[in-house]
Amino acid sequence: MNTKAYDSIKPIIWKNDALELLDQRLLPAEHTYITLTDVKSVAQAITDMVVRGAPAIGITAAYGIVIAAKQRFSESPDNWKQAIETDLEILARSRPTAVNLFWAIDLMRELIKDLAVEDPIATLLTVARQIHEDDIAANVKMGELGAQLITEPCAVLTHCNAGALATGGYGTALGVIRSAFAQNKIRHVYADETRPWLQGARLTAWEMVHDDIPVSLLVEGAAAHMIKTSQNTENPIRWIIVGSDRIAANGDVANKIGTYALAVLARHHDIKFMVVAPTTTIDMNIAGGDDIPIEQRSTKEVLGFGSLEVAAKGAKAINPAFDVTPAELVDAIVTEKGVVFNPDLAKMKALMTNVG
Repeated sequence: MNTKAYDSIKPIIWKNDALELLDQRLLPAEHTYITLTDVKSVAQAITDMVVRGAPAIGITAAYGIVIAAKQRFSESPDNWKQAIETDLEILARSRPTAVNLFWAIDLMRELIKDLAVEDPIATLLTVARQIHEDDIAANVKMGELGAQLITEPCAVLTHCNAGALATGGYGTALGVIRSAFAQNKIRHVYADETRPWLQGARLTAWEMVHDDIPVSLLVEGAAAHMIKTSQNTENPIRWIIVGSDRIAANGDVANKIGTYALAVLARHHDIKFMVVAPTTTIDMNIAGGDDIPIEQRSTKEVLGFGSLEVAAKGAKAINPAFDVTPAELVDAIVTEKGVVFNPDLAKMKALMTNVG
């Protein structure tokens, strides 16, 4: 696979026996990597959103486990498997909604159980690297499948950041956009700011500019107006394309707060709503969206802007990081294993039966 064609943005790098993460809190002003050499720092980086996006979190956790294993094995070669459980729990607590985190931890935990005592680090690193490479390959495949659904040149709207920065490279929702743009199917991208962390403004817009894809930034409240007024122009918004942090067995989709509102808008305006996510994001152990844990982040993120307090003194805030879009509002879930149209439990089961 020629990764140079699409993998120019590298949010996660393993180098010199350490994990390097592109600090997404500083983009687009600064393009800075931080180097992590202990598992607590890896978990804190996930919590603090140095790295974010479900696939990227899973990849980061896998590399974090390599770091933890190296330390535990050096301390106690005979008991490292028992000791590393503490580190796995630290990683599991870093963020609650992104199922890829738990998928990666569970995969590495099962691998550790069967490892011989002699020097396990090389094997764990090989698997972590494979998780990383598989994610990029899956993103390219999803880009191809999603682009096939766009049948006429148009504009699209996206929310949050589901691009190279949220994955191992290329992106899920932005992977579809990249692929469709290369085929002259997408003429313009509208990106929601995505408050309060402004992933759309800081990250998605930066990725689009980086790849010379025309992009206009919107505040969330402008989405309905733009969808409506674009319909009689040469670049009508025909698709809303988003990623996901967890998909329930019935096809309900948890994604960045504000996604649900866009799905309602799409249905009202008779445009299509596409969710792009790898099968590792699908949690068949959760029946529906009501059972997906929704991360509640600090109210300071809403009451202020960085270190600047902007809200009225005494005002309270609510800061859910995600919301759930019901399956009946989703036109297509695009995965690396295929596309599920109008998802429901039976269709999701059929998809996952083919995942091996």
